[in-house]
This record gives sequence, structure tokens and C-alpha cells, in this order.
Amino acid sequence: MPTFRNPVLPGCYPDPSICRAGEDFYLVTSSFAYFPGIPLFHSRDLVSWRQLTHVLDRPSPLSLEGLDVSDGIWAPTIRHHDGRFYVVSTLARNRQGSVTFVVTADDPAGPWSDPVPLEAEGIDPSLFFDDDGRCWFTACRDARQPTGGGPGELWMRELDLDRLKLVGPTHVLWHGAVRGAWVEAPHLYKRDGVYYLIAAEGGTESNHSVTAARSSAITGPYVTDPRSPLLTHRHRGSAEPVQNVGHVDLVDTPDGETWAVALGVRPIEGTHTLGREVFLVPVAWGAHGPVFAPEAGGVRLSERLPSIATAGLGDGASAGSGRVRFDAPVLGLEWNSLRGPVDDRISPSADGGGLGLVLAAESLGSTGVPTFLGRRQQHVRFDARTHISFSAAHPAEEAGLAVFQNQDHHATLALTVDGGGRAQVVLTVRQAGTSTRLASVPVATGEVVLAVEGDEVRYAFRLKEADTGQWVSLGDVERSCLSTERAGGFVGVYLGLYATGNGRSTDGRAYARWFDYQPHAEQTSVPRTAG
Repeated sequence: MPTFRNPVLPGCYPDPSICRAGEDFYLVTSSFAYFPGIPLFHSRDLVSWRQLTHVLDRPSPLSLEGLDVSDGIWAPTIRHHDGRFYVVSTLARNRQGSVTFVVTADDPAGPWSDPVPLEAEGIDPSLFFDDDGRCWFTACRDARQPTGGGPGELWMRELDLDRLKLVGPTHVLWHGAVRGAWVEAPHLYKRDGVYYLIAAEGGTESNHSVTAARSSAITGPYVTDPRSPLLTHRHRGSAEPVQNVGHVDLVDTPDGETWAVALGVRPIEGTHTLGREVFLVPVAWGAHGPVFAPEAGGVRLSERLPSIATAGLGDGASAGSGRVRFDAPVLGLEWNSLRGPVDDRISPSADGGGLGLVLAAESLGSTGVPTFLGRRQQHVRFDARTHISFSAAHPAEEAGLAVFQNQDHHATLALTVDGGGRAQVVLTVRQAGTSTRLASVPVATGEVVLAVEGDEVRYAFRLKEADTGQWVSLGDVERSCLSTERAGGFVGVYLGLYATGNGRSTDGRAYARWFDYQPHAEQTSVPRTAG
């Protein structure tokens, strides 16, 4: 049986949502405090995905400044109805919903409208278009009254599509299937006259699961599906190659198959650095509702192809790999900054000079908008390199390569100067908000190639001066130091370029002639085979 390899979107692409328009599929994920926000992908076969745009691609009142990296834009839902695309999402502050909003577009590639705030509490909003054309908004929030169920509740109001405003009464739908567990990530579906409410419970870590309820009326009452959880890996043990499975969204193919996109992680000895990734899972329908992964009972690294796909498809993991020379006027969609645009501080060059980076006073350890451009780490084993030119005027000034988890957990390899003004490359690791210099190597000039190589155990840092060709090792940082389990939060590692005065105002400028990201073959557990 022809198969594909999961995840279909490797790296930090959490909380996937999917819709179909004709023969085209569109998918969005959370983006947290990275800018631009809400990456949007297109596919014709559910396996090979190409990024079209970012839904939030320009500054707006939804400011990300001052936020922890794992706050920001959470859990968007994308839907298509009557020729128009809708995305609803939430801006989170201090791990709580702050502003829920909706954006629309006639073309998923954009332009998308400015965000329209909705009078909605909580997080994880979703939309459902019923057969009569009415649109229903669902989300999760703290339970208003004590119940025998969980501390959260799923609720609903109607969305007026002309005014993009919630109208009518609020309907409390469900408090979840697991006593004491928080219920979230609601999505509604209708099949053969029955409404199915699919949700997530147990948190987004090892107890994550998919649960469900059903009703004969859109506003309820909803009765818990006694089969819940319908999908989880919490019982499979630490050797399971895919963990934390949940937060699903369903889509039907033109030929009648149903598939789910789900988030999951691929831990190594209990920790993961790639973040929550997008996995594709087959779904069948039975007398009681959806059956997830009917052949295997769980998410597989090797899964049978959808009937609309062809054999020989890759796993999407090579997307964005290779050397970027920064000779185009616009950066590729794989690049993000932190908490806002940095267009005024970066300047691609068509003459081979590379990317200019103006130093900012903000450091990577701040919650401001540093001069930083990063791309997701999508492989456990990889090699990333960059050619940097920089002449620091003060020991506080530095520019180079960053392995970034969040503002309190990252590692940097950077050009700077010592107290005597002599050029040097320094390796620094920041853990729990404290920075420690691990090594420093003097260099003859301010032009070097900086490199980091990752594997299952460590990130190894080295350099070579541009005119010598001799690699010098500066040391290692344990991989788990930058894991989500150690750092906290909801994101994976980014790799990229940065330039900072570390609180000091400066007009310094660094140049990155190129950035190279190459995946290596990885050692993984032997997956179950399809069929």
C-alpha cells in the first residue's frame, strides 16, 4: 500500500485547522509571538503543502510587543463558505485569551482584511456553517457554574456574517468528557443530520486527547460520546515515537474520504525541541460517529496515502532547506521576526552583499522587537551556517547565529569585540533568564562563517574565519536545555540571525551574506507500517 511520512508539516506548526474549497485544501496554525502571524498553506492531496501567505501580514492593533513568545496568536480556525474564507483566532496575554477576532478574504493568498474584534471570551474559537447558511461561533472558556464535569465549557453564539458580529443568546454546549479536565479546541461537524462536537482534553502535553459529544440540534443538548477519548497516545508509553496527540480538525476529500489534521510531538528521551507538528490521520464514520485511525488506533509515522494523492510523495520536511543568499527584494515565507516587523532594520541586497541587519537596543532576552530573523528547526539532525561580516564598536554589540526557544532560553554564536576592541566570537547560552558565556575565540577579522549542528544529544557550535577554511569548535549545548519541557511554553526552536546592542543604542550594522540550512538523516524508532 502506498504510504507517506508523517508529520506532513514538520517543525513548530501547532493547533492545525483545515478546510476545503473545491479540490483545494487550506491549512492554518498558531504563530504565537512570531510575525507575520498565522501561516496559511495550500495542498491538493493533503500530504504535500506549500505556504501561500500569512493571514496577519501587516501591523495591526493586535500588538505582540511585551509578550512571552508562547503568548500571542493562538489556535486559529479556517473555514470557507459561499466564496469567502474566514479565519477566527485569539490574541493571548499571560496565557489567557485577550482579544478574539475574525478576518476574511475572497482569495486565501490574500489580501486578508484587518482583524475585526468579536465579543467573545476564552480561546480556541471556531466557526460552523449549517445547511441553512447560518454561521455559528464556538469557543472554550472557564465554566460559569460548577458542574459535575470539567472546569471549562464550550459555548456558542451565532455570527452575523454581514456585520461580523456575534448575535443572539449564548448556548453552553458541553463541559467535556473527563471529570476535572479542561475542555478546549471545539469544532462542529454535521453528518446525516447529527451534530458532532469534537474537542481536546487533558492539556497539550502527554495527557492530550480527542473527545466528542453529539446532538440532534445545533444548540444542544450535547451528549458525551462514551467512546471518548477517540484518539490519544497517553497510554502508549514513553517509547511511542509520536506523543501529545490531539487538537484535531476534520476535512472531507472530493471522493468521500475523511481525514484529520492533528498536532503531535516527536520526543527524544522525554523531551522535544521541534515543537508541536502537523500529523495527518485517516478517519472513518461508524454508527456512533467518527473513528480516528481505524487501521492502527493511533497516529503513525508511516501512513497510507489518501486516495486523492499519488505515490512517491515526500514528507515536506525539506521545505525551506538549502542556501538563502538574500538577493531577492522580499524574504521567503519561512522567515519570521519576533513580535513585529523589522523591515526598517533589514535590507536584502541584489548585488551579493547579503542581508543588512541594523543593530537594535533590544536583545533576544527582551520582550520587545529585537533585530532577529529566524526559521523553524524542522529536523532533529541538521546543519545551519551563515557568513557574517560585522565590526563591533563596543563589547555590548554582537551579531550572529541564534538557536532560539524563547527569551529566557536560547543559545547564540556571535561576532563582537573584547574590552580592548579586538574581534572575537563568543558562545553564550541563556537558561531560565540567566546568560552564561561558554567560550570565546579571537578572530583576525570581522568576517566569519558561524555554524551549529544539531542531533539527538546536543547543539554543537563552531566557526571558521572566512579566509582560512579551518573549523574551530567552541563547544556544545545540551539539546534538552532548549526543549519545551525544560523551557516551558508551547513553541519549538527557531534558527536564525540577530544583531543587538544589548540595551545600548547604536547605528551598527551587520551583514549576512548567506544562510544555509541542511537536514541530515535522522535516527528514529521504526514506525508501524501501513496496511
